[in-house]
Amino acid sequence: MKIPYINIKKQYKIEKKRLLQVIDNTLSTGDWVGGSEIEKFEQNISKICKTKYCVSLNSGTDALTLALHLLGVRKGDEVITPPNSFIASTSVIIHLGAKPVFVDVKKDQNIDENKIEDKITTKTKAIMPVHLTGRMCAMDKIMKISRKYKIPVIEDCAQSIISKFKNKMSGAWGDVGCFSAHPLKNLNAIGDSGYLTTNNKNIYNQIKNLRTQGMEENRDNVKNFGFVSRMDNLQAGILNFRLKNLKRVINLRRKNVEIYLKNLNLNNVYFPIEKKSEFNTYHTFVIQVDKRDKLKRYLKKKGIDTAIHYPVPIHLQEASKFLGYKKGSFPVTEKQSSQILTLPINQFLKKSEIIYICKSINEFYSKNI
Repeated sequence: MKIPYINIKKQYKIEKKRLLQVIDNTLSTGDWVGGSEIEKFEQNISKICKTKYCVSLNSGTDALTLALHLLGVRKGDEVITPPNSFIASTSVIIHLGAKPVFVDVKKDQNIDENKIEDKITTKTKAIMPVHLTGRMCAMDKIMKISRKYKIPVIEDCAQSIISKFKNKMSGAWGDVGCFSAHPLKNLNAIGDSGYLTTNNKNIYNQIKNLRTQGMEENRDNVKNFGFVSRMDNLQAGILNFRLKNLKRVINLRRKNVEIYLKNLNLNNVYFPIEKKSEFNTYHTFVIQVDKRDKLKRYLKKKGIDTAIHYPVPIHLQEASKFLGYKKGSFPVTEKQSSQILTLPINQFLKKSEIIYICKSINEFYSKNI
């Protein structure tokens, strides 16, 4: 049996006829940069995320960059964020000349909200929690800290479209929510794409201006020097098409998790069970285990592809040496980096395939390999 970690080929095969029609319809309008699909997509996302505004952009990374820039993060400033995310969560801070101030995570891999206040200084300009794996952070407590110190919050929602915490949507808690529509995301384009949500009209208007070189609508006047960070009309058309199926995709992934939890021996595997306050969308399904690397090799021999998100914490990357962090700086993150293993969770998995994965993992530990 061969079980791929992701299955974009299967998605295309299923969608091909309808997707090619969407592409043809969109390109036939002649609106390749800007167009009706952009406006439609932004309205759709605002409705889904229950925010007043959405701005389509060319990547989740640009969404973070523009949000930080607009909120005044500059050279010498500090931004609080976890050290276990994808590298982009930190690189955007570095490129603005600011310093990432890391806060260790909890057992569920999300930032430990109880450790944030200790890291706040007069230089702190933003708090940036990351909703890793599709599980939201404890946003009620984080927003309480935000209000207390008057520090804006940027939600890194790259992995959490339509996730909820206490029945409130990802991207609707902070001052800004930043999303990715990379091909590996639950809502995926056919290339890099991203978007930003907010309830602040001023932020909305300024981000719209910044994404198009700072040009006014007549394109003759420039109020602020901006960036080129637009989403193409074609990508918006594809995302509008795939939005119709998003809830079904999430439900299938959630059902896959149920199958995993019924068939895995949880004495050997740790997985943070969903709380009543959470609605998790499972961009990834990450277990924590001993002998992780041996298990990964064993599963590979069994035809099961897996991944690690992420094997080297950001503070221990070579690029981060100048920040002065060392091994032992964030013990929970570091321990998890040696134990986490991402199992296939895509919506095209068969129940028999998930059971086969579970049996293989249980077998590995029963044999004490």
